[in-house]
Amino acid sequence: MRLMDNIDHFNLRSFDLNLMIAFDAMMQELSVTKSAEKLRIGQSAMSHNLSTLRMLLQDDLFVRVGQKMQPTAKARALAGPVRTALSQAQSALQSSDSFDPAKADRVFRIGVTGEMEMVLLPALVNRLQAVAPGIKLLSRAITYDTVDHMMDSGEIDLAVGCRAEIPSRHRGEVLFESEVACCFNARLCGLGDTLSRAEFLAARHAVLSQTENVAGCVGAAMQGMGIALNVVLAAPDFMPLLAAARTAPIIANVPRRIAVQYAPLFGLTTATMPVDLAFPATTMNWAVWTDRDVAMVWLREQIRSVTGDVAALGATIAAE
Repeated sequence: MRLMDNIDHFNLRSFDLNLMIAFDAMMQELSVTKSAEKLRIGQSAMSHNLSTLRMLLQDDLFVRVGQKMQPTAKARALAGPVRTALSQAQSALQSSDSFDPAKADRVFRIGVTGEMEMVLLPALVNRLQAVAPGIKLLSRAITYDTVDHMMDSGEIDLAVGCRAEIPSRHRGEVLFESEVACCFNARLCGLGDTLSRAEFLAARHAVLSQTENVAGCVGAAMQGMGIALNVVLAAPDFMPLLAAARTAPIIANVPRRIAVQYAPLFGLTTATMPVDLAFPATTMNWAVWTDRDVAMVWLREQIRSVTGDVAALGATIAAE
């Protein structure tokens, strides 16, 4: 895929790559002195770069407000595309035909949802420590609303989590299907080891929600079936749901793999959800410009390998 079909090479000759680097550093630091230190150049050289940028772009870009420099509207609009371009250039320059994981010293930035943060990362770190001890992982939380921007801007190298749609500028593959389980304090709820549809619909519920909708993804899916779930707690993470179910007569609806690993820590009973709901599959996504980066190809293979163990967690409840 070509990100840009028509490049005006003649006009771009006057726009030195160093100017883009200087702009990005200034956006990050909002200080001429700190930006110069970051780039290991003199403060006068940094000031000259900013003057050149202002002339070429016909905008102040950064203005002093009190004791701090603040970006203008045009600078804010340019920040994302410039960051993306530099990230792509860095990936292209770092790419090579060889990669030795046993000797590599590199940081991989992985965007994960709450579920993957708790079940994938521990397994992945365990594997990497055995085969690539110099590799470091930087985990970043992602949501439906933030993942595309974070990948485009180079904040993350790849993302793992539930995705309904994948833009054409990204690659993606399904790792496993997503399922939800019910966790509850059987004594407080007056329930047994199994959960009937009637008991489920009559109960009060705790659900995951990363938006202002208290119904969360589970409640919204129920609404699509014409069912109004009685949601009394919505939280952006799974641990508060399980902690609440430990002390209150409510059902925490969490991913099956979370339930298998963490519900026992709270003394909760886990049961299969008695309502058939379809959720987006858990996928691994990456930017198209990292498709052939041998280090990224290797990392994706490690994630696929440990995903087999992670996916097996989902079969535990069904087998019981």
